[in-house]
Amino acid sequence: MPTAGGGGTGRPGGWWGSKSTPDKVETYTRWSFHSFALVEFMAAGSPMVGRFGHLGPRLAVPLLLVIAVHCVLCAVTASRALDWVRGQRKQPLRLLWALGAVSAAVTVAAMAIVEHGPASSDVAEAVAGILLFLPCFGVGIVALGVRSRPRVFGWVVGFAVGTGLVSLSFGVPAPDALLFAVVMLVGCGVMAFTSVISSWLLHTVYELDEARETRTRLAVAEERLRFGRDLHDVMGRNLAVIALKSELAVQLAQRERPEAVTQMVEVQRLAHEAQREVREVVRGYREADLGSELAGAKGVLEAAGIDCAVTGSATGLPAQVQSALGWVVREAVTNVLRHGDARRCAVGIRVLKGQTVRTVLTVENDGVPENGGSGRGAGLVGLRERLAEIGGTLRAGPTGDGRFLLTAEVPLPSAAGSGTFPSEEPTASPVSATSTAAPASRTNVSEVTP
Repeated sequence: MPTAGGGGTGRPGGWWGSKSTPDKVETYTRWSFHSFALVEFMAAGSPMVGRFGHLGPRLAVPLLLVIAVHCVLCAVTASRALDWVRGQRKQPLRLLWALGAVSAAVTVAAMAIVEHGPASSDVAEAVAGILLFLPCFGVGIVALGVRSRPRVFGWVVGFAVGTGLVSLSFGVPAPDALLFAVVMLVGCGVMAFTSVISSWLLHTVYELDEARETRTRLAVAEERLRFGRDLHDVMGRNLAVIALKSELAVQLAQRERPEAVTQMVEVQRLAHEAQREVREVVRGYREADLGSELAGAKGVLEAAGIDCAVTGSATGLPAQVQSALGWVVREAVTNVLRHGDARRCAVGIRVLKGQTVRTVLTVENDGVPENGGSGRGAGLVGLRERLAEIGGTLRAGPTGDGRFLLTAEVPLPSAAGSGTFPSEEPTASPVSATSTAAPASRTNVSEVTP
């Protein structure tokens, strides 16, 4: 259903703008980890090329190949691990072990170069420092694909301890070996912590989005239960009395007693009374108070993280107009919550005086794709029909700048010109102080209209 929030696939800003907030967070997380591979290659490969003459082709070329393989493994493993985090594939155990093995091999190569590398100790230590930069990224990516936090801690400590032991085995002095181990512990720990936090944040964003959808569904269910409870309270007693009097009338009729007619007249009266009460329940369910709807709209939208500004007042408007416009607010706010990725929403109500005096209600929100719909969804069609009954009109559609504008106009009786209705100039909304008290379920009543 085309809505005030939209649901298309493009808008100013391109493919990024068409994504929901959870999708944006996931895309940002993925490309952040993919960029790690590029940063790693530039940080480790470039200095290695600069020392090509000191290392010689026999040592420099294999080292560059190892760096390239490690970077590619990091990028691929990060992608597969994030797929696993999102539940889209199995845990990439082989890639995790392969990346861990290559990272360990790089660590051993670094220690070997320190001890058996070029004659210049400065060059050897510089190359070793560059190579030790790689396993930190490797351990961080491995942590992304491991759910158990103790195992992540074990990977970090294991690499740090392993680095120290390997350096000692190659004859590195104990102080230098301890320094290498500490550097590895800090570097791997920071990268692993980054991966764990990123995975947790991604999970949290999706869970919050699902919670918002669940809250909307619960609000609809709550309203259905309320209506069912009210209807049961009204019909239960009347139907029980009707059943009893009908049984009594049958028994009297079987005995050819004249009182049977009296009982059936009473049944008829009770049936009409029940019909009247049901109509009152449905009428109260269908009618909407515009002031309450404006307060509920502000409260619900702000609770969903959408900045909402309400201008104008419903004071003095006829009950029929308030009811119709209240339904417009309900439908529009529900659509803003369910579709698009709105950050701001403006609701305004004003009275325009001209040849005819009319009330104009506008609901405008951002976060709408370019192809966000034409405003012809089933819910908006129902609103047009409701407004048409009192001579009103409804226009809805994207404005072309990433926004969606819904405008409802309803003519007012001639008494509007006497000054008993809101001013033509919009005023600060009187509902801001009570917005938090409005029940969230009111914005979703359009889902359960009988």
